[in-house]
Amino acid sequence: MKLPTARRRIALVDANSFYCSCERVFRPDLENVPVVVLSNNDGCVVARDRLVKQLGVAMGVPWFQIKDLAKKHGLVAFSSNYTLYGDLSRRFMDVLGQFVPAPDQEVYSIDECFLDFTHHRLDDATATGRAIRDRVKRWTGLPVCVGFGATKTLAKMANNCAKKQPRWGGVCDLPALSETELGDVLGQVEVRDVWGIGHKLSAQLMQGGVKTAADLRRCDPKRIRERFSVVVERTVSELQGVSCMAWETEPPAKQQIIASRSLGGPLYTLDQLAEPIRFHANRAAEKLRQQASVAGRVGVWIQTNVFRPQDPQYTPMRSVAMPVASDDTAVICAWAAAVLEAVFRAGYRYVKAGVILDDIRPRGMMQGSLFDAQPPAQDLRREKLMGVLDKSNAKWGRGSIGLGVIKDQKRWAMLRGNLSPAYTTNWDQLRVVT
Repeated sequence: MKLPTARRRIALVDANSFYCSCERVFRPDLENVPVVVLSNNDGCVVARDRLVKQLGVAMGVPWFQIKDLAKKHGLVAFSSNYTLYGDLSRRFMDVLGQFVPAPDQEVYSIDECFLDFTHHRLDDATATGRAIRDRVKRWTGLPVCVGFGATKTLAKMANNCAKKQPRWGGVCDLPALSETELGDVLGQVEVRDVWGIGHKLSAQLMQGGVKTAADLRRCDPKRIRERFSVVVERTVSELQGVSCMAWETEPPAKQQIIASRSLGGPLYTLDQLAEPIRFHANRAAEKLRQQASVAGRVGVWIQTNVFRPQDPQYTPMRSVAMPVASDDTAVICAWAAAVLEAVFRAGYRYVKAGVILDDIRPRGMMQGSLFDAQPPAQDLRREKLMGVLDKSNAKWGRGSIGLGVIKDQKRWAMLRGNLSPAYTTNWDQLRVVT
């Protein structure tokens, strides 16, 4: 049932420049220093703080292109520390869970979370937003902004205002505004900054005279649907205060699972490529079990460096249907190895490899034939073994235990020359205070 605008109050809490903020938590000396976080193999900028944005550094720019600028302005670059970011994200979400019951918290991404206050007394949303900011900052060290709206889209819009417009002080409560004030606020937001409106759509909307969020809000949803799509219609309805997006307390199961990474150095032989493929197959199978699913197809791709036109190029991808859908690491690794052998060609300089799982379905929906052997999911011994595998990796770190021997991971592991310590998950890397 759709609730009237007056009864809805949804908050979106978003950590500011999350990756960069995580690095600053244990490095207070970087408080006023521009910081960026780099992609795999320290290739491109994937996260920037406010100071870096002021220097005009664009998202995705190759690191080597801005090294002179970095040296001139004292810019500090970090390699992606996924272990640190994941753990601080978990702590961040745990703190937010103290403000509403579990059914009213929706973790949207690693650094964003919706909180539904509709069924809770909220006399002063701005004061609650400030309390959220203060507690998150005090308990995790992360700076956040809070936006309140009658729908998820309006909450997202409010968060955008809280982050980019200093007058809000980090907390923006749109439902507290009059209709005129709300129109003025939305009139300052370009249509391309509306959640769900991409670059291509915004160009088409602007051609039709829809330049701001306020213009889009005044549109007729049905006409918008005829001209564009049902997705844009929902966005317009959400801007008008009609909730159209479902509340998800659990993330939906993935319909496709991909495990891949650029290699730290080029590989040339089948034996060399077998190691990262086996590593990615282990990881993909673990993800599959985390969502209680099984996969019916296993695919593998390997890739040469497209940025080296002087090299011969070869980028094959092939998948195969397994006789019985499975989540067993041994089964998935065996099929991945077979596919790799089928697509591999000697004489190429491979720089990327990956495994993809398709035809994913819930574990209890495996359909066999009269002549099938006992399905792996019904083999209690194998199921227990996979459980031990997952618990071991959760305790001692991803990739600690897996199928097959990894001879020399340094040969193909990611290059992370500026990696910060695992401050919160490794006893040997705890921050020392003197």
